[in-house]
Amino acid sequence: MYKTLFVVDDNNTAAAPEGAISFADYLRDYPKLGEPKTRIINLCDTGRYLSQGYYCSLLAEARHHLAIPSVKTINALRADGAVLWLKYQQLKNEAAPTESVKLILCMGAPLEGAYASIAARIFRDWPAPLLQVELLPETKGIRVQVQRLALSQLTEAEQSKALSILQRNTGTRWLKHKDAKKFRWDLAMLINKSEAVPPSNKGALDRFVKAGAKLGIAVHMVEAHELANLNQFDALFIRETTAINHITYQLAYRAEELGLVVMDDTNSILRCCNKVYLHDAYNYQKVPSLKTEFILDNHPETLTKLEQSFGYPLVIKMPEGSFSKGVYKAKTRAELEQLTTELLNDSAMLLVQEYLFTDYDWRIGIINGRAIFACRYYMARNHWQIYNHGSSRNFSGGFDALPTFEVPRQVLKAALSAAAVVGNGLYGVDLKEVDGKAYVLEVNDNPSLDHNVEDAYLGDELYMQIMGEFLRRLEQRGQ
Repeated sequence: MYKTLFVVDDNNTAAAPEGAISFADYLRDYPKLGEPKTRIINLCDTGRYLSQGYYCSLLAEARHHLAIPSVKTINALRADGAVLWLKYQQLKNEAAPTESVKLILCMGAPLEGAYASIAARIFRDWPAPLLQVELLPETKGIRVQVQRLALSQLTEAEQSKALSILQRNTGTRWLKHKDAKKFRWDLAMLINKSEAVPPSNKGALDRFVKAGAKLGIAVHMVEAHELANLNQFDALFIRETTAINHITYQLAYRAEELGLVVMDDTNSILRCCNKVYLHDAYNYQKVPSLKTEFILDNHPETLTKLEQSFGYPLVIKMPEGSFSKGVYKAKTRAELEQLTTELLNDSAMLLVQEYLFTDYDWRIGIINGRAIFACRYYMARNHWQIYNHGSSRNFSGGFDALPTFEVPRQVLKAALSAAAVVGNGLYGVDLKEVDGKAYVLEVNDNPSLDHNVEDAYLGDELYMQIMGEFLRRLEQRGQ
């Protein structure tokens, strides 16, 4: 049996099911030692990107709590919602509407009771506590427009019905999509020719193509606008910088729905692109990392606690960012107040982390739980990070590439543990090493793989190993 928790926005605890907790309580008090299997019914408003509702489901996944809605569902419904087609023969014995009908669904049940089987079918594909749907009958079936809904958007009467359903049906099964039809042996390698700092340079991209050919995989370099018909490919390899609110995530999601082998997969993008997930998961899985705290505000008492806990300088991180973007250093109270004020306008949460300077950071490349390359990246000249976005002349520091068997044992062990938190994809794990101890900074999906940098030790074998993993997954999947 699962223990069910209702989580609501901090400012909306009045209109909530009995026993509901606020997002701040969920952030602070969970996971608990020895807790039973837990699932989260996330009733926070998920309309805004990086809202409390978004983080609620993200943290639930990090804590191994089953969450509804999932982060994938939140992202899919955020903008204009989603469209679902129902053929008339799928409706079983229930009469189809003859004109446009609008429904409010709560846990897959319509508030007014009509069209229950249609509602259940919608909930199977879009499991969310509250949905607003419009049924639009057409010649061959019904077009269903699905949109997110929050408790605060309901009338008092609708809230009363919804709360009753929520209390009654917390045991509703949460189903996942079945695998779609599978295809075979053409790989789309997504690139962006206009990207200023791409994950792979031309030399690396050409070597991926050659490595794939040796293994019987046709690697096609394509840009996003060329992937209208994703189903002509068997696999998708993303070599454009990923982000959640971005075409890379959308294409990965579509590719997974079509049954393609995808790297990076959507779970890896979701988890790696958000440092809140990573650091919460590190704590839960006991991965060694730098001291980190989450903040929801920058009230004077909050800033005072940070000063007492970290001292100066300290590091402030946006939940998302790559290539050292979204990472700031505060050396004074004034800088801390200014940075947090600006950043909290864009995100409901920020990470604050202890500052630990080293001459270089480790990068361990991992695929399917196996270390395949190692680099030491040195700090950019006269800067505290590897990348200095304020300098075109000294944009990045130097590097050393070396075999994984020369990596200190504690560094390699920490990197493998951190990657396991995310999944079994292709990752670059960043770490610092001080006095024989390793500290994980983050796990990067879609890691940098440049010719004459990350491949400086292995050469073409690095590309063969990555393409070999695609081949293994394609063969495992079958035709």
